[in-house]
Amino acid sequence: MRVLFADSVGKSTVTDLEARGHTCVVEPTLQAGDLAARVAGFDVLVVRSTKVGAEVFEGADRLALVIRAGAGTNTIDTATAAARGVLVANLPGRNAIAVAELTLGLLLAVDRRIVDGTVDLRAGRWDKKSYSAAQGLYGATIGVLGLGSIGLEVAQRAAAFGMHVMALSKPGRSARTTARLEELRVRTVETLEDLLPACDVVTLHLPSSPDTVGLVDKDFLSLMKPGAVLLNTSRGELVDEDALLEALDEKDLRAGLDVYADEPGSGQAEWTSRLAQHPRVVGTHHIGASTQQAQDAIADGVVEIVDAFVRGEPPHCVNLTPSRIGSSTLTVRHLDRVGVLARVLDLLSRKGLNVEQMQNRVFRGGDAAVATIDVDGVVTDDLVAELGASSDVLGVSSTTIDSA
Repeated sequence: MRVLFADSVGKSTVTDLEARGHTCVVEPTLQAGDLAARVAGFDVLVVRSTKVGAEVFEGADRLALVIRAGAGTNTIDTATAAARGVLVANLPGRNAIAVAELTLGLLLAVDRRIVDGTVDLRAGRWDKKSYSAAQGLYGATIGVLGLGSIGLEVAQRAAAFGMHVMALSKPGRSARTTARLEELRVRTVETLEDLLPACDVVTLHLPSSPDTVGLVDKDFLSLMKPGAVLLNTSRGELVDEDALLEALDEKDLRAGLDVYADEPGSGQAEWTSRLAQHPRVVGTHHIGASTQQAQDAIADGVVEIVDAFVRGEPPHCVNLTPSRIGSSTLTVRHLDRVGVLARVLDLLSRKGLNVEQMQNRVFRGGDAAVATIDVDGVVTDDLVAELGASSDVLGVSSTTIDSA
């Protein structure tokens, strides 16, 4: 396959893919506006921060897979990709430790005023009296909003500092996550109104979505303790920056930020921000995932996804249906011969049944196989009998899909 990297990539990724027979083209200077004209002839597109708009999918001739070399996919038009039959896969959790480390680093820098102290030392100013004032983290309460892989890593590190960890309760959490929260003694509450007033620190680890954009607004900030710390290493658009600027001045809040609503899209740029320049803010340059360890893990993950795609089993696809769809599942046990499934599908087509999902697995020995076919439409007893009438079909059964 032909793979286009629209952002910088480690040499090992290219070497590993080329060793597998793939052709790799690395063009890290490509901008979002360049992709539509450049993607022709490529089967796979790999991006980090470059936006992938609808026009890229509409103009592609071979594109079958887009890999986001990171967790979030908000910069990719996944809806258009789905409509065009292009898989979009991400790499959740590969950068979790790096982002968690920066989150705690920002918190320490805010509490101990490390940045201001360093600036004064470099300017020849010694001020032990001023910089000796710090609250300390031990015994403080931190509220973690978003308990995905990053949020859990932050909770673990905060607990190691002796902090009390709080989070919002969420129905349907996995048994594994629930057990981890119990191990870390995370206290869960039902609402932000219960959580925010109890926290000395609030840290955001949420994706960008209609439910989270602007989450940290005037009402949110009004519930935080005076002098509390807000940390954001997730997405800049989660924060109403005007509201935060006001709270920094009026409520004595402090902030540690790695992301901003209007941050530059390139690696280097002239940029000014009232929020980033505020004296009560410690800021970094959207570098949460930018450790060598994280980049190595992501590089390995890109190769793993391409390998799985070749096998027909791509993981972490965000634009496939998350669960089974259709009205019924047909299970067809058949001899593993040419044309058997073609005849089955032809009959379903003539009966007006649309195939939503399908899997065919061969039994050991290679003599027989079983096809599991989710269809949309009414499966009658007559249809089951007609499917089973073929001498190459060993048996057919039908079950109703529970839409709940």
